[in-house]
Amino acid sequence: MASKPPETPQAAKTRAPKTKAPAKASGSTRSGESMGGAMGHKIERALDPLASALKRATTKRADKTSSAAPVAKPAKSALPVSPLVVPFPTIPPVAGVRLAVGRAGFYKHERDDLLLVSLDPGTTAAGVFTRSKVGSAPVDWCQKQLAATGGAEVRVLVVNAGCANAFTGKPGADAARRVASAVAKRFDCRQRDVMLASTGVIGVLLDDTKITQRLPEVEQKLEADNWDAAARAIMTTDTFPKGATAEALIDGTPVRIAGICKGSGMIAPDMATMLAFVATDAAISAPALQSLVNLYVRTTFNCVTVDGDTSTNDTLLLFATGQSGAAKITRAGDKRLADFREKLEAVLLDLALQLVRDGEGASKFVKITVAGAENPVSARKIARTIAESPLVKTAFAGEDANWGRIVMAVGRADEPVNRDSISVRFGEHWAARDGLISATYDEAKMSAYMKQQDLEVFVDVGVGKASATVWTCDLTKQYVAINGDYRS
Repeated sequence: MASKPPETPQAAKTRAPKTKAPAKASGSTRSGESMGGAMGHKIERALDPLASALKRATTKRADKTSSAAPVAKPAKSALPVSPLVVPFPTIPPVAGVRLAVGRAGFYKHERDDLLLVSLDPGTTAAGVFTRSKVGSAPVDWCQKQLAATGGAEVRVLVVNAGCANAFTGKPGADAARRVASAVAKRFDCRQRDVMLASTGVIGVLLDDTKITQRLPEVEQKLEADNWDAAARAIMTTDTFPKGATAEALIDGTPVRIAGICKGSGMIAPDMATMLAFVATDAAISAPALQSLVNLYVRTTFNCVTVDGDTSTNDTLLLFATGQSGAAKITRAGDKRLADFREKLEAVLLDLALQLVRDGEGASKFVKITVAGAENPVSARKIARTIAESPLVKTAFAGEDANWGRIVMAVGRADEPVNRDSISVRFGEHWAARDGLISATYDEAKMSAYMKQQDLEVFVDVGVGKASATVWTCDLTKQYVAINGDYRS
């Protein structure tokens, strides 16, 4: 089964020890300064030979140090781990998939920032990408190659963190192509068989030599049991690595599904802002894979939001190696794929919800369900409007069940609603019923409920039977701090 996010206690808060500022020197008279200065000069002349000897010794030690190997800079102070953290699951190897990580140097501090994934010959692939009109060079590359091959053959995936290679024009596209070319030569495949993904600062041109020079070293470390390291290598402002796994049956034969993703801020539907890579050892044709991705991204990654901002680099890639021995499936609707479809959606949803739990500065995980809408599209738009309202999200952060802000968001969604039928519930506690404050409203019970880490909000807009669910988090001061310091 897909790993289910367990309830976890809030991480203990650490406080840096306060340091006292050095005491200011007491004031002195001008005559005192003059006398002290004269005496100081005499002492300095007397000790000059000793000072010179110490200086020469220090210089020699410095020369020896400078000629030695450079010392790596310590890791940058990590962000506090989200109190909503989900432990990384034990992910068994997926036949036909090998992973390796290394340091390309896109960060000034010491950390892995390069992921290389080798896929066995015959691996099929499918993907969905950002709908941003300012898509990155890696997104353009993947879309172009998948369109050319139909996803019939993919051999390698290369991912770097620390540089998005977005809004970099033709130079960025050329850098992406050079990476694919170098990788293709090493793996004896076509350039179009190489998928690329990048994450990091937008507007910075990718230095492709940082990747290509590390390829021989990283390639030597490829191994099947390396999902945890892979998840860590692609992190940016993430505070914990994200992974999910499941096992399904296809016509009686067990197959494995495993995936990792990264994302913490700039998370919004169409697609959810993130990178996600999922692999299975099932044998599924590329068209069938694409149908599955298109179907389940709508109920998973496109139903989570942290801040309403969609990135330039959103990428979800699904690979099928065909190494399980299960019968090959060519249609997404094949009855033999029933269990696989269920487990795949569970893995994708697990990953998507972890993005929200690691939302930048998040302290609350919130499930918002809208019912009674005219149609599913309308329900989803209303739910998303609530989830992305700064006023609603800051109320969650302040543990305030401010149902008035919920109603405000419902109204500005510009969708059909019946004002006199709107009802709002927090958990099991009704705040409003049929357009009015609930007769059973209890401020004490509501306040107690809002102190929980996992919250649920239900809204009925009273015009139909359609419903939709969106997951989000609160908006805290830490979100501002993280994004204010992102490039510094």
